[in-house]
Formats: sequence, structure tokens, C-alpha cells
Amino acid sequence: MLQSFWREPRPVPVPGRSGWDWALVLALAATAVLEAIFRPGLTAPILSAVVSAGLTGTLLIRRSSPLVAVLLAFGVCAAVSLVTDREYPEQHVLLYLLFLPFALVRWGSGRAAVIGAGAVTAKVGLAVALGYLRPADAVAGVVILFAAMATGAAVRYRHRARTRELDQVTLLERERLARDLHDTVAHHVSAMAIRAQAGIAIAPADPDAAVDALRLIEAEAARALDEMRGIVRILRAADEPDRTPGPCAGDIEALSSGGRPEVAVEVIGDAGRLPSPVGAALYRLAQEAVTNARRHARHATRVDVRVVVARSEVRLKVSDDGEPAAARPAGFGLTGMIERAALLGGTCQAGPNEGRGWTVTAVLPG
Repeated sequence: MLQSFWREPRPVPVPGRSGWDWALVLALAATAVLEAIFRPGLTAPILSAVVSAGLTGTLLIRRSSPLVAVLLAFGVCAAVSLVTDREYPEQHVLLYLLFLPFALVRWGSGRAAVIGAGAVTAKVGLAVALGYLRPADAVAGVVILFAAMATGAAVRYRHRARTRELDQVTLLERERLARDLHDTVAHHVSAMAIRAQAGIAIAPADPDAAVDALRLIEAEAARALDEMRGIVRILRAADEPDRTPGPCAGDIEALSSGGRPEVAVEVIGDAGRLPSPVGAALYRLAQEAVTNARRHARHATRVDVRVVVARSEVRLKVSDDGEPAAARPAGFGLTGMIERAALLGGTCQAGPNEGRGWTVTAVLPG
């Protein structure tokens, strides 16, 4: 454990100096001078004032160079103790030195923290060895110093845990957007491809029908662009709450189509009462299942979408009458469907029918 801590890098990013840092240094320096003037009993008040006020400057580098700040501050205190032949610091204002061991562990590398802790302990040990400090007082001082370090460690690792949590949330959001983008593009592009094939096939015999197919392709492309613009808005406004209405269970009826294969939608129950996340997931699952049927169900003439809203759950069933197949490509689409259902505590399964076609079933909490 100590070896792994020794190799631990510095936390990043390290904040720079602010106006509050300068204000703190000036206030503490003034306090050090006033204490040296008005507090009786100091061995060398002028030296104490100079050292105490001067060491406030170490607070300005406590985040950028915490080890240098600790070595400088406690090294100077040890030198002053040797010069004055008594324990130093003796001014109350020098309690601000507790900021340094805190910052050492909060902002320093593992190696810097170990070296700095050793330097602090050595300074206290020197004071005991020279008789400037009683052992009981030394123990109390070490406890206080290491308590400051422990506080720095707690803040450090709490911030790290928070950062990891935010990274995980970001990763999940990216995965959700990837699924939405895949569902949107696959659904609309598949529909356009089918319309284009139909238009090419009937163009020689019925040019007007081919023109109608082109109009349908245009409408499908417009819907695809609208949904993709919504996703792009979310990506561009990642730091702002998304207020764009997402798909809901009621939009499933819009998946119905009279083309080939015909898509028939049946909704039983009040789909409008479903929570927004469940409704959006249900729509995406149905959309992807219909897209897969259009792409992979050979010679299919019909795709049935059935939604049953019960008291505590909602069931989705999408089946086609395509040619029998032992398996269909899973790809990202089916994987995304399973993951989408699992995120809400539901399930999603897909497989061939006993006779013809393929069926996708999903159950989500309602």
C-alpha cells in the first residue's frame, strides 16, 4: 500500500493563486507583526515578526509546490529554534502552518507527501532531542499535524471519487446518445432505402408512383434530420439541462406504415401515463425492432408492433413474417436494445418464431 501511495501522481488540475490567497497572506502577515509588538514574553520579537510574516508567503505556493512550501517553512522554523535556543514557532499566528501539511497531501504526489511528512516529523524530533519541547507536547503536535494531513487525504480521495462518478455519468450519457443516434439513423435510412428500391422498381411502369416514393423519402429524410439535430443540440449544450422533448410511448403509433413490409401498430392501455424514461426507451426499442425487421426479414410482408400497458409493467412485442432464419446479425442494434432495457430494470429478448419470421419482446417496469 505504501509503495502504491509513493508512486501516486499529483491530482490535476491544480488551481492557481486567487485574490483570496493574497488577502489571506496579507492579513496573516499583519497579524504576525501586531502579535510581535503587543504580545509580551517573546524571546526575539523582531526576529519572530520577520520570520512569521515572511513564512506567510509559503501559502502562495502551497498548491503549486506543496513539498517546497513544507520544507521551507519547517526548515526555517528548525533553524530559528537553533538560533534562539528554544522551540519555534512561539507565535500563535503560526497556526497557519497547518495549511501546509494539509495542502501537501491534498495537492502533492505520493512521494512528496511521504518526504514532507518525514521532514515535519524530523523537525518535531529535533525539538525534543534538543530539549526545546516536552515529549507529551511533541506527541500532541504530531497528532495535530497528521490530522491536517489526514484531512487533506480525505478531501483528495473524496474529490477523486466524485470525479470518477461524473466520468461514469458522462460515459453512460455517451452510450445513450450512441444508441439514440444508431436507432435514428438505422430506422430512417432503412426506410429510405426501401422506398428507393420500390421507386426504382415501379418507375418504368408508373412514374407518378415513383414520384410519390421520392416524396416519402424526402419526408423520411426530414424526420431523420430533425432527430439528429436534437441529438446535436444535446451534445453542444452538455453543461445545460436538456429541455427538448424526447420521444415517448405515444410516438410508437407513428411507426405504422403502409409500405412493404406493412407496419401495424396496436397499443393496449394508457401509454401516456408511463414515466418519460420508460416511454422513450419503449419507443426506441420498437423503432429498432421495426428497423431490424425491414433490414433483415427476407420477403416479409407485415410487421406487427403490439404494446400492452399493465398496472406495473409494459410489454412490447414486435414480430414479422419473413422467411425462417436460425439467427440474425446481433450487431450494435440488438446489443443496444438489451442494454437500454437493462438500464431501466427490464428485459429484452429476440429470436426466431416457430414458423416464419422473428420476434422481439421487451418488458419494462411501468
